[in-house]
This record gives sequence, C-alpha cells and structure tokens, in this order.
Amino acid sequence: MSAETTDVAGLVASVVEPLVEYPDDLEIASSEADDGTILVEIRVHEDDAGKVIGRQGRVIKAIRTLARAAASRTDTHVEVELID
Repeated sequence: MSAETTDVAGLVASVVEPLVEYPDDLEIASSEADDGTILVEIRVHEDDAGKVIGRQGRVIKAIRTLARAAASRTDTHVEVELID
C-alpha cells in the first residue's frame, strides 16, 4: 500500500470520525487497484450512516470531493464508498 493510499484514508478518517456517535464501530479500509485507483471504504454503525450521508447526500459528496482534491495533487483517482 502506497503512502498516497494511507494519506487519503487518513484524511477521510479525520473528517468522518467527528461526525459519528460510535467511533469504535468506525472502520476505514483502503486499497489500490491495478490501474492506480484508490478505493476507500467507510463502515459505520447503522445509526451513524445517516450522519455520514447527510441531507440529500451532501456530506458524503463533500467527503468524496475532498478526497479527490487531495489525490489530484499526484494525478490519482479516488473512490469513496459507504458500506452498509
């Protein structure tokens, strides 16, 4: 796993952690595909899913935008997914 992968995952974790009521249930996993795409998966307690998604998906969209902006410095593509 490259440093870029852990940096993006750390960024996502630092944004999501203050949003959730159950931080012990928060899991952030990142992996890198063969084409260089970084996949960041967020798993939260079922009661916290709505907080991470936000109204009309605004919070998760903002998290994705932030992660993509951070990765764009190295021309890397990032996908952020909330796993049920």
